[in-house]
Amino acid sequence: MSKRYDALVIGSGTAGQTAAYELSRNGLTVGMVEHSDRPGGTCALSGCQAKKWFYEGTEVVARSRHLMGIGMASTATADWSALREAKNRFTGSVPSNTVKGLEKAGIDLIRGQARFTGMESISADGRELSARYIVLATGAAPMPLPMEGSQFILTSSDFMELDRLPRRIVFIGGGFISFEFAHFAVRLGPSDTRCTILEAAPRPLGPFDEEMVGLLMEASAEAGIDIHSNVTIRAVEKTDRAFSITTEDGRRFDADLVVHGAGRAPNLDGLDLDQAGIEASRRGITVGRNMATTNPRVYAAGDCAATVQLARVADAEALTAAANIIREHSGDGQEAIMNYAAAPSVLFTYPQYGMVGAMERALEDQGVAYEKSFGKNLDWPTYTRVGMKSAAYKVLVGDGGKILGAHILSDNAAGLINTFTLAMVNGISAAELHRQSIMTPYPSRESDIIYMLRPLIR
Repeated sequence: MSKRYDALVIGSGTAGQTAAYELSRNGLTVGMVEHSDRPGGTCALSGCQAKKWFYEGTEVVARSRHLMGIGMASTATADWSALREAKNRFTGSVPSNTVKGLEKAGIDLIRGQARFTGMESISADGRELSARYIVLATGAAPMPLPMEGSQFILTSSDFMELDRLPRRIVFIGGGFISFEFAHFAVRLGPSDTRCTILEAAPRPLGPFDEEMVGLLMEASAEAGIDIHSNVTIRAVEKTDRAFSITTEDGRRFDADLVVHGAGRAPNLDGLDLDQAGIEASRRGITVGRNMATTNPRVYAAGDCAATVQLARVADAEALTAAANIIREHSGDGQEAIMNYAAAPSVLFTYPQYGMVGAMERALEDQGVAYEKSFGKNLDWPTYTRVGMKSAAYKVLVGDGGKILGAHILSDNAAGLINTFTLAMVNGISAAELHRQSIMTPYPSRESDIIYMLRPLIR
């Protein structure tokens, strides 16, 4: 027997739940299909939420090391297994809390693998379901690594479940995962831990500003992280007690552990998108700025869409999709549109690297006129008193003082970059943000914003 809903959501992660709850709150009957026996999604179970348990310990250890000689008599010592257990107490409750929340909201949870059978119908392990609207929120999975010995490489989820950290760790890929987890390892592992990042491209962290990435690489090297670019890996081989990574140019890297940090690919396996007229590529499902796919009854949000793989972007996309479904369902309201121009990204390394808006090289390539305020190795009291020598910033403004981009290396880059994000979203100029920031609580990282902006004030 087939059951019909106003809306079906495929996937129980942050995008799926955001869409489902919003649709349900607005009176639509909603079903959610999830194939995993642990509902809740990557962010909560093994991604952004889970990793922060390790970041908090990392920050304490790193800061205590920076404060040696200026107030700290000894450094903090981490207990990796205790952090892992604390993380698991949190993640262990996620599936049951997810189920309870859906039940309370009146959202049906349907267990099974979703597969399209028509333009507005799916099969979920033999159950036939249909809906006027469908939201795809299936997330992403670790990108396949086409190399000999890939079976010896741990995923980031595996890494977070280790009983202990070994001394020598090689991360394949120079993106978010490798940088963050390498910073965790050199602070939370044995005192002589060395991490190596191997990146195939000319430089790591391609979506981030080249100059700022260079500064983060310097800070990473000082912490015990070696970074190599232009590396093509030929094979990973298991030796008696360790692993050997060989490259096409004949180099060899020995490790006690090899970790997949080469990014994640949209999780589209088994969906049979062509049955519903939905186009997709290696980047993900093709969507418009209203988050509709090439099937106007089907929307996509989050990491499965060919957009930006960030948790809060996923939530914003899900709300955009839900708003457009509600508008069409009710016949009232304006179309909702996604705007990615002010989508912030933060690397939870130490120091953190936060960015929003344009990179300097992109502005140059596009011929956009801009002014820059830049500082590195800041000796402001804010950082001197915590022993941080790698703090830096870059603010880019265009005509009329419009903020085009901001980049921050700091122990509070997440908070600082949010201020610039709000300024960009609300059209606040550099001069006005400077004026509004004068009465920021002082002295603080946030009050330093006036020093970042002062060179841009005319």
